[in-house]
Amino acid sequence: MAQDFTRYAVEATNSATTVFTANSNDAVIGIRIANKVTSAIAMDVFVSVGGSQTRFICKDLSIPPNSAVELVSGGAKFVMQSTDVLKVESDTASSADVYVSVVDSISA
Repeated sequence: MAQDFTRYAVEATNSATTVFTANSNDAVIGIRIANKVTSAIAMDVFVSVGGSQTRFICKDLSIPPNSAVELVSGGAKFVMQSTDVLKVESDTASSADVYVSVVDSISA
């Protein structure tokens, strides 16, 4: 069975921004964050699990000016279940572009 690859792109702000909400068992296979300002920023990437728990992928990750980081790479992945929400937040408004690659509806 073919896999459904999906991408999500958002601009991180200084409040929690939803990247996407899982609608099934979805595998996150890539997260790239690009700092587009001339000073270092601190980024949080986290999953709201079941609407009541926050689980961090990274917390206060420092990204140097005009550079990027890859959080999920080299074959790594993590699974989000239906209704889990992936969110990002920067300590600086409009400071980063976030690009996430996902395999939607993982199948056997």
